[in-house]
Amino acid sequence: MAELTPVADPTDPRLRDYVGLTDVELRRRIEPAAGMFIAEGEKVIRRAVAAGYHVSSVLLAARWVGSVSDLVADLDVPVFVASEDVLEGVTGYAVHRGALAAMYRRPLLSVAAVIAAARTVVVLEDVNDHTNVGLIFRSAAALGVDAAVLAPRCADPLYRRAVKTSMGAVFALPYARMSTWYDGLVELAEAGFTTLALTPDPAAPTLESAIAAAGDRVALVLGGEGAGLSRRWQQTATARARIPMSRGVDSLNVAAAAAVACYALSRR
Repeated sequence: MAELTPVADPTDPRLRDYVGLTDVELRRRIEPAAGMFIAEGEKVIRRAVAAGYHVSSVLLAARWVGSVSDLVADLDVPVFVASEDVLEGVTGYAVHRGALAAMYRRPLLSVAAVIAAARTVVVLEDVNDHTNVGLIFRSAAALGVDAAVLAPRCADPLYRRAVKTSMGAVFALPYARMSTWYDGLVELAEAGFTTLALTPDPAAPTLESAIAAAGDRVALVLGGEGAGLSRRWQQTATARARIPMSRGVDSLNVAAAAAVACYALSRR
């Protein structure tokens, strides 16, 4: 088993990768710049390792050492062990899942590389909530979507909360980030994708009929929370599509809409 290093001081500089995990702006600045991300929870860490991501260090609550002993046994990295109070002092919250790992990011593939062999894709414009991004990745991966493409301002799929809510699905679904927003859907259209812009507009065709009329390659295009898709993207999409609503409900949360749309796409 890897050597365990007890840590009793939350200001210990060896734990710098784990400081302030609830400070979104801080983590947005330092994690991509350092080429790092944080995986939380035993299952998520296992899935990241299985997907080929390399570990920099592990931080464990003392009571979790036994359950992850096989996971850390072959890791040639520092494994820090601390009380739950120390973990909370470092991270800024109660780490209920008891295990954190600082991991190295991999270079992002280009959009062209990610969509080359894909038949189905989810495209996220300004989805800024990390929880929603994680849930969308989880639904897309579970329902057989081949890849995800993100607009430049979309939230980071490797931010801790996105990784956590996806239950590690962010490691299973290939994704790329567009270099420009304005003509973001053009590359997909040129690659032969029918781009379906999801909208609550009751005048839009139903999702079922839009999928039935689509070509062999389909991209489901979803917008950010609240405002939805931009006018530009609605205009440049191949077609618009709506999920029929009833009982006076006008729309679904973007993560729920993505799940419904991915399921509908899997059934065609």
